[in-house]
Amino acid sequence: MPLPDLDPEERRAALAKAAEARRIRAELKQMLKAGEVSLREVLDRAGSADALAKMRVSEVLESMPTYGPVKARTLMEELDIAQSRRLRGLGPRQRERLLEIFEAGS
Repeated sequence: MPLPDLDPEERRAALAKAAEARRIRAELKQMLKAGEVSLREVLDRAGSADALAKMRVSEVLESMPTYGPVKARTLMEELDIAQSRRLRGLGPRQRERLLEIFEAGS
């Protein structure tokens, strides 16, 4: 599907919206890393915030304290979560399993 032709004003608006979404995701990842927000809060926010719902699960897990790419990938494989899965696409069992793991460690 080709990209739509946008006039300059629509293009500026789309670029501003994309920049805002990136800013929101970056702030959230920083808050996760610092322990200022829990995984449950992130998953709850993703239900209503489109910018968060489109984040990959791997990005969120890698932002968790003590987690990096390898540990996140291993956990996702154990829970049968695809590497390309986004927060919005998590199933109820996958979501609950993630919460069990991270809330047990708290």
